[in-house]
Amino acid sequence: MLRKTWRHRVHVQLEPTAWGYGLSPVNWVLCTLILLSLLGAILETEPRISVGQERLIRELELLFSSVFMLEYLLRLWVCVEDRRYQRPIIGRLRYLVTPAALIDLVAVLPLLLGFVGAQSLMLRFIRLLRVARLAQFGKLSRSVHYLFAAIASRRYELSISVVLAATMILFASIMLYLLEKDVQPEAFGSIPRAMWWAIITFTTVGYGDVYPITQLGRVFAALSALASVAMVAMPTGIMAAAFSDAMQRGRHELDDSAGQSRTYLDKVPKKHKDS
Repeated sequence: MLRKTWRHRVHVQLEPTAWGYGLSPVNWVLCTLILLSLLGAILETEPRISVGQERLIRELELLFSSVFMLEYLLRLWVCVEDRRYQRPIIGRLRYLVTPAALIDLVAVLPLLLGFVGAQSLMLRFIRLLRVARLAQFGKLSRSVHYLFAAIASRRYELSISVVLAATMILFASIMLYLLEKDVQPEAFGSIPRAMWWAIITFTTVGYGDVYPITQLGRVFAALSALASVAMVAMPTGIMAAAFSDAMQRGRHELDDSAGQSRTYLDKVPKKHKDS
């Protein structure tokens, strides 16, 4: 009974759904360690910081990976507290192949495989997915749900803007190919080559590595640049409206919840309120 009680306590601390709302203190610590390990991986790529500190970097990575390994084993131990994995052996095997458990496994792969330095860089960056998994409940979860729902409600408008953008980019690529292929075969000698210029222009990046030099090419490039402003503004406006709808929906639900709580308290007799 004592072992089960401790297992339940550990389960509540580790599993966001069992905690109920937000992050438990243990998961706050884990998120902090994940972010610190990512910061270390980023700083490790700067030679002026990492040169001469190789031993310290290895020891810190060993510490982080050991903590994540302990967490992984604890999650495997307490997963049977979830009704989906109640059977001790079968349940744990089922848990091991869930996306959440696989993400946790990635976090400890550098320690299991003995990777250090650049060999484990990508594996360590994938740990960032664990922060998203641990923080997917509470206010963040509802906000993300509202946002996706608002975007889904405007999927037709977004689809039209994507099709229109692709059509404009293709048309611009064909025109620049026809106008510039003879004078700049390296840059505009084919439609795929011209498409690089069109994408850079329509996204307003403008690297300047390729550009038209003929008079007609420059005129059409100027028109394309002006059209790109409208093309970028269209999905931007749609997304801004989706964000606004998501915020309003969350605010309305919060107000409704507060109103229901006040209504309930008003109905409670005064003697119960005082008690």
